[in-house]
Amino acid sequence: MSKCESILRKARSLQLDECETVFIRRKITTVRITDSEIAETKQNNEEGLAVRIIDKKKILSARASISDSEDDIFQRALQIKSFVQPKTFWKSLPFTSKYRKIKKTYDKRLDKISGSQAIDIANTMINSAMHKQITRISGSLNIVSEEFEIMNTRGLNCSEKSTYIAGIINADSDSGTSPVSGIGAICSRTLDAFSPEIIGREASEMCMNSINPATCASDTYTVIFEPYAVGDMLAFVFASNFSLKTYSEKRSCFTDKLGKKIASEELSLIDDPHSPEGIGSKPFDDEGMPTAPKYLIESGIFSNTFSDSFHAFKEGTQSSGNATRMGSPMGRDAHPIPIPLPHNLRIKEGSVKKEEIIGETKKGLLVGRLWYTYPVNPERGDFSCTARSGIRIIENGKIKCPGKSVRIVHNLPTLLQNISSVGNDSRNVLQWNALPCITPSIKADFIKATPI
Repeated sequence: MSKCESILRKARSLQLDECETVFIRRKITTVRITDSEIAETKQNNEEGLAVRIIDKKKILSARASISDSEDDIFQRALQIKSFVQPKTFWKSLPFTSKYRKIKKTYDKRLDKISGSQAIDIANTMINSAMHKQITRISGSLNIVSEEFEIMNTRGLNCSEKSTYIAGIINADSDSGTSPVSGIGAICSRTLDAFSPEIIGREASEMCMNSINPATCASDTYTVIFEPYAVGDMLAFVFASNFSLKTYSEKRSCFTDKLGKKIASEELSLIDDPHSPEGIGSKPFDDEGMPTAPKYLIESGIFSNTFSDSFHAFKEGTQSSGNATRMGSPMGRDAHPIPIPLPHNLRIKEGSVKKEEIIGETKKGLLVGRLWYTYPVNPERGDFSCTARSGIRIIENGKIKCPGKSVRIVHNLPTLLQNISSVGNDSRNVLQWNALPCITPSIKADFIKATPI
């Protein structure tokens, strides 16, 4: 009998209304790069266990280790029961459902990878970034393999094996008039989709193309955001506005806009848990509900929100299959209570090449990377971000020169209405400890940029 099964048997013996138990086993390989060489390599094996109890509509939970006895786990979870208010809107934990298998989310080679193999990959990342104008190289490589299991007293029993790999290189240069940097990053679920050479090369090219930057005048520009920069905005500015919880609490900048036009017809935003190689792709969510792709914005129309069971029941509706127990640096973890999050925020790819988008831009900026992206006034949609590297000044359809750092303080509803082009260069983007995204470059007009 597995630990999950013994926990559920104990729950039934205590005559609790419902019980859910989650178990995860993870192997995490991390290689850290500092001063153009490998500074640290480590492999950790972790196990986690969590229990959620619903009894008399009171929701209780506990996190445990695999060695804890069932008696201790339930004692910890139930000790505050008398102080917990019942959630009268609660309906039920999920029942067993069929779910679709997702391709390219597990790779046995990543599951069995050795420390020396990981070091070889990291060294390839470093060597591909080397150039006489590059002063320092830093970054990391993270590889995660996991086994996840969720069971409940409603008969649900779901399990999955998953693998993840993500690499990032920062290349710095002291050549020219001021220090500059560049970034290269790739993340995937299989080794075949991962290229350490491209990571290093893109970091080196962005850095060298930023040497001797010119000051960007304080002005209104057309801005072409490349995928890594778009991913930053998706994770830290866009996502929360489509949560049912945020929407129902009237804290979304799109509250009362469901079914209405909120963006240019060029833009379609999808939560896509079935995308092959997607970092957030999964057949069932972290409550065991089947997942399905859904439009959040379809051709400019606000189409859906996302939720887990708790917040869906609170609003008198059904879960969208977005319960998440997010782990770090990727994958899942054994959190007792899930939260609602999108799986893969994907902007539907357009048909235009980035070079064509640049060619039709008279006065603009090409932005490869954003820093310090955060909401300033979430209810209004105001946000701030800083472009510190990978900036190119565009004049009359041609890249004129690199640009110095600028700050952008803008508004999300305004940004969405002014998206005029969507590229065909989609890729996975994963900021540190953030939501996974799949996005191409996008062009937005009428953006004020201020030099720093």
